[in-house]
Amino acid sequence: MKIALTTEEANLDSALDPRFGRCNYFLLVETDDRSYTAHANPAAGASGGAGPQAAQFIAEQGAEAVISGDFGPNAFRALTAAGMKLYKAPVKPVADLLDALQAGALEEVEAPSGPSHKGMR
Repeated sequence: MKIALTTEEANLDSALDPRFGRCNYFLLVETDDRSYTAHANPAAGASGGAGPQAAQFIAEQGAEAVISGDFGPNAFRALTAAGMKLYKAPVKPVADLLDALQAGALEEVEAPSGPSHKGMR
């Protein structure tokens, strides 16, 4: 499965960035072998609509699921409309979160888990 994680840096040693739409990077990780690509979030500096823009970007990259801290209402709608599974996680190293996902220890998000505009800088 290809999963997108919101991160502060562009590597597997990074900590999770809790902001979905305004995270610094998306790591797209293949869960079977942990190969990954890092992408700067093109929506991070958007004046508005960062969540849906970020959702569209990761959908175009082929992500099937997302791990982040919170998902605002607009991002939640865009991601679920694209058929992605969403997982809420605390700020921890990406490798630990991948282990938690494979162990079934991450909470799957069934509704928006954060307010609109939470991540604005």
